[in-house]
Amino acid sequence: MSRIAVIGAGVVGMTAALALQRRGHAVSVFDPKGPGEGASYGNAGFLATELIDPLASPASLRQAPRLWFDPHGALALPARYLPRLTPWLARFLAAARPGQVERGRRALAALNGAAVDAWQRCLADIGAEHELVASGYLQVWASPRGRAAARKRMDELRRWGHAVEWCEANELRALEPGLSGALSHGLHFRDAHQVRDPHALVRRLAEAFEARGGELHRAGVTRLEPRGEGVRLHTDDGTRDVERAVVAAGAWSHRLAAGLGLSIPLETERGYHLTLPGRGQALRRPVGSAERRCVMTPMSGGLRIVGFTELGGLALPPRARRYASLRRHAEALLHDPAGLDDGAEEWMGFRPTLPDSLPVIDVHPDHPSLAFAFGHQHLGLTQAAITAELLVARLAGEPPALDLAPFRVTRFTGRRSAPREVCCGKA
Repeated sequence: MSRIAVIGAGVVGMTAALALQRRGHAVSVFDPKGPGEGASYGNAGFLATELIDPLASPASLRQAPRLWFDPHGALALPARYLPRLTPWLARFLAAARPGQVERGRRALAALNGAAVDAWQRCLADIGAEHELVASGYLQVWASPRGRAAARKRMDELRRWGHAVEWCEANELRALEPGLSGALSHGLHFRDAHQVRDPHALVRRLAEAFEARGGELHRAGVTRLEPRGEGVRLHTDDGTRDVERAVVAAGAWSHRLAAGLGLSIPLETERGYHLTLPGRGQALRRPVGSAERRCVMTPMSGGLRIVGFTELGGLALPPRARRYASLRRHAEALLHDPAGLDDGAEEWMGFRPTLPDSLPVIDVHPDHPSLAFAFGHQHLGLTQAAITAELLVARLAGEPPALDLAPFRVTRFTGRRSAPREVCCGKA
């Protein structure tokens, strides 16, 4: 039995910790916050398996100026952060080359295609199947001008194996009476899933982890030091020696990787949400607006409205106008927008984003006792359970269920990752 430390108690870290426990390891999780209190707390709660297009693409680059200059648009690049962001943007532009986009699309389609089954296995193992709901999902367009774009998206997703149905305005109203009548058309993803509450889900994972003997430490890890065949953790509470460590620290992961000789171009996609505690019954399923680029999800704690891609790092304070924009979008999309200010929770969190929109699922090229699972951008909830399964198999030296080459930690440096055989033995 190996002693393994997982750095990060978000949804990726906790699913990884449970997956390692199932293999018989003694696992400890380190995070200065409680389970699910970071980016996992505020996500849309919806398994967005249809999002298989990398953020960097020729189409997104064409749309970026319009989105940036729209005061309520979905893209924000704070001016005072631009000097620090410029090197990342250069890599983002490079990732938008058609060949790179197609490789990224294939990798995301494979990862997302395995996501729901992996979540079902994870939750069945701990008796929490009820946390995942077969809800369906609607993507809607307000303007008839979007009909061609919707048809194109439907055809593309069908080619990738997604079950997508076309909906006219009257069909949208029948499916979702809570939506505004001013909508033109939409797409219905009948097989989509959501969770009842993402924070409650991560806490449930943590409870099961502790019940099986796992240890949760409210401490930050400042440095990882490879020592022989093990790792020394430097934490807020001193040092601790383990045989292996998994970095799943979200938007802070690149700092730990830098101390291990790896330069990872990770940026922070700052996500905003409003949660309306009294409007949890306003919708029957998650609804996304194609034009407004936001998602509304009914949860056990209320109706959540999530949106924006704001690349602004970890230090800038939240921008109040983002919450005003979310209210504006909700008013336009809901049949009855009353109560948008009645006890609404405003939240901003940090999503870890790499230029090619792919996560890192790998081991260190020189130190196979160190593994990585981070960089899932706004798909952390979607991809967490399958990431955990793939990482544990990688550590055990087993043939991967999916091709892991696109998720190498060294893909930005040109170095090769440690061969699979190096990690065999203890996992």
